[in-house]
Amino acid sequence: MLPLRSILLFVVAAVFEIGGAWLIWQGIREHRGLLWVGAGVIALGLYGFFATLQPDADFGRILAAYGGVFVAGSLAWGMVLDGYRPDRFDVIGALVCLVGVAIIMYAPRAAVTG
Repeated sequence: MLPLRSILLFVVAAVFEIGGAWLIWQGIREHRGLLWVGAGVIALGLYGFFATLQPDADFGRILAAYGGVFVAGSLAWGMVLDGYRPDRFDVIGALVCLVGVAIIMYAPRAAVTG
């Protein structure tokens, strides 16, 4: 159950972070206005909140693994909302990143006693 919860939290965090950055991009670069920018700032704050709900307590591990989710999610976001078509190297790179996420987050580790 913990890996499923963790994956769901990564997906929710990615939607808020990528969505927030996209809203700010739209507000500034596409001249849609400060409301879009403000919504983006709120979404980025929600990303930070959801990232803290990960079951693992190690900030560095969570953010390192999330980086791979961000890479793959950004390509997916671009495909859905901006009509971006990734080439084979984009896809291969995203898959490598997701393998990295799996290794970082879900590889069996020995319990640390101190």
